[in-house]
Amino acid sequence: MIIKKVNLDIVIGVTSKIPETTMMEVAFAGKSNVGKSSLINALINRKSYARISSQPGKTQTINYYNINDSIFLVDLPGYGYANANEAIKAKWGKMVERYLKNSRSLKQIFLLIDIRHNPSANDVMMYQWIISNGYRPVIIATKMDKLKRSQIDKHIKEIKIGLGMEKDDLLIPVSSETKQNIDKIWEYIESLNVSE
Repeated sequence: MIIKKVNLDIVIGVTSKIPETTMMEVAFAGKSNVGKSSLINALINRKSYARISSQPGKTQTINYYNINDSIFLVDLPGYGYANANEAIKAKWGKMVERYLKNSRSLKQIFLLIDIRHNPSANDVMMYQWIISNGYRPVIIATKMDKLKRSQIDKHIKEIKIGLGMEKDDLLIPVSSETKQNIDKIWEYIESLNVSE
């Protein structure tokens, strides 16, 4: 995809109503510090449009990035961040749940998992929860540049087993640093638009 225009159009917090948009939405979920903001920056070909922080749990809102006035990349708040208190975590959870249940334009959810680690209990819970909401998440295995080439297949297999993925489920290993396989995500997103 050639990115001509990017705007952070909508930001919603815990008390906001989920907006009704007219463009297709694809959402990115994942635990804190898995690299969601880095991935969005790589997808839109901008250095630091989505704010990156070494402090996990920085994204506490749902951010809608308008791409070329044709699609929204929706950045969901990270889950599983230990330093947020339980009340805040519960509010984030409710906000994400409201989004998944109420967005009429949501076509796909991408669930990000750090390729270097087996899926955590939170990752498995999120994966199953997305499925229970009627979506088949596409798994994006982030930070593949941090592994040796020879290790990648083994780690992909561990993620598939750890999440209990089905044979036909899609997993795309990526590196936001080197931009490896970023085009594969765009190809997939564009195929959703065509199949409407």
